[in-house]
Amino acid sequence: MMKRITPWIGVLIAIFWLALNSRPPKAAPGDFDVIAFGKIPVLVGGRGKPLDTVARTSLVIIHGKQTLRLDNGQSLEPMRWLADALFNAPVADKYAVFVINNPDVLGMFGWPQGERKYYSFAELTPFLKKIDDEGQKAENLESGQRSRFQTAILNLRNALILYQGLKNSLQPEDGDHFSDEIAAYVSVVPAGVDATMHRQKGEKFDKEKLQALAQFVDRYQSQSEVAYALAVPPTDPSKQNEWMSVGASLLRVISSAPVSPVVKAYALIGDAYRAGDADLFNRQVQDLSQWMAAREPRAWSYAGYESLFNQVAPFYQAMGLYVLAFLLLACSWLGGNQGLNRAAFYVLLIALAVHTFGLGSRMYLQGRPPVTNLYSSAIFIGWGTVIIGLILERIYKDGIGAACASLIGFITLVIAHHLAGSGDTLEMLQAVLDTNIWLATHVVCITIGYSAMFLAGMLAIFYVVRGVFTRSMDKDSAQSLARMTYGVICFATLFSFVGTVLGGIWADQSWGRFWGWDPKENGALLIVLWCALILHARWGGYIRQRGLIVMALFGNVITSFSWFGVNMLGVGLHSYGFMDKTFPWLIGFMIGQLVLMAIAGLPLERWRSFQRA
Repeated sequence: MMKRITPWIGVLIAIFWLALNSRPPKAAPGDFDVIAFGKIPVLVGGRGKPLDTVARTSLVIIHGKQTLRLDNGQSLEPMRWLADALFNAPVADKYAVFVINNPDVLGMFGWPQGERKYYSFAELTPFLKKIDDEGQKAENLESGQRSRFQTAILNLRNALILYQGLKNSLQPEDGDHFSDEIAAYVSVVPAGVDATMHRQKGEKFDKEKLQALAQFVDRYQSQSEVAYALAVPPTDPSKQNEWMSVGASLLRVISSAPVSPVVKAYALIGDAYRAGDADLFNRQVQDLSQWMAAREPRAWSYAGYESLFNQVAPFYQAMGLYVLAFLLLACSWLGGNQGLNRAAFYVLLIALAVHTFGLGSRMYLQGRPPVTNLYSSAIFIGWGTVIIGLILERIYKDGIGAACASLIGFITLVIAHHLAGSGDTLEMLQAVLDTNIWLATHVVCITIGYSAMFLAGMLAIFYVVRGVFTRSMDKDSAQSLARMTYGVICFATLFSFVGTVLGGIWADQSWGRFWGWDPKENGALLIVLWCALILHARWGGYIRQRGLIVMALFGNVITSFSWFGVNMLGVGLHSYGFMDKTFPWLIGFMIGQLVLMAIAGLPLERWRSFQRA
């Protein structure tokens, strides 16, 4: 009876985990409904996104985290921080949000190095000119030529530019009573325009009225130049990408255009926020939301879905489920309970469903294939590996396929999490990724090849660790692991070869040549050649079980270099996604695989599983 119930207990735990972590947040009664405010769409970097995404990605870029911890120990959620930055700059300027942990940068300000690493905009204001000058010098250098100080000062400069752009996105950062200011501006426009026309004709004009208009024009022009988000949708619904900043929209009033209702709404929302009037704030947010839903249904729909996607955080939920599945498997191995093994399999299915929801949501929001950057490649590699691992588990039912699936699923999502530190993971495609049908098929096939190679490598790791360090591997289980590894390598060979050929066809259409010996192309070719070498060595009898395992381990080295390493060379058409901090991890992973290869080469008498009792 207990064996029948055990799998369902695991399923119930997984469902409870999802329900607990996926509840949509709600604003407290009488508080500012920044959650609803976060669903309003804007245009940033050529992509429509909700303010909630702007808040999260901006805080990650500036602060390194999605939550800001205040000096009093309380936490500030991204949208509340963004609301302060947009509408109450004097308060936001005092938040210790900027990361500075380089001693040379601190020394430039005359600050001692200590445990503190977060500083406020107010503290950095006296040094803005110096930061900009040093950051400009660093920006003129290639990434590989920058010192640690130059990298740190450039990151700080970019964070400060982003923050100042946010503060001027919906109104000038010093725009107290902005709705009254707009009314005053509208009132001076007719007389100011008339004075301008008289001046252009060489006729007598009213200097005071011209100067009054010029002050507003200079103010909104400056705001428009630094604004980070374009918040005003186009008047022509067919021109979806022609959003404007608030400043640019106000400048159109000079040409007899009416003030956009969106600009008026943001002005009233900001005035209510600064005045502490939560009820008025919430009403104005609701009115603006209804207007957006009626006038910009597509942008509103996508923004609402992306906001839900952010709140559900499916990849974080999947990470937790992968850990739960592995723990159930570990308990199954320790206690010999097959019910726990089945429970782990069912939990993995739920994790895969959540993972698939996240992957599908990204495709829906981008309108692109599943792989468009390094972040999405990690998501897809994990997804593909879990599917192959579950198929192996369904065939062999020994827990190895499920264990590999849960481990690689978790690890790849952790990698994706760290790759997200650069900001928006749904960013527009790189220019090199001029998409077409060949790109879609190429990246999918080649990434499935990555998935299979990593799964083969993980099976090889299980073979070595289990055989050398435990007594749990007998001849049958060793043969089973070897067969799984061999079958997965055959699968990897097919998809790596097809993906490489499709990449050549895409390159021929996009760049006018099928093959250019680009580092990324060479990396893909290395995987194909290594897979072919393994299979030929196996077919020719040059290697047996252990030789297959050792070559599969080196496949991890080749695949990781092809996936990440070539991007770090800084050369070629595929040199995007460079991250200094990933280099030590990549080298460490490669060294780890070489160590395992050396361990696998030990005489069988040194393997605990093959030692005589």
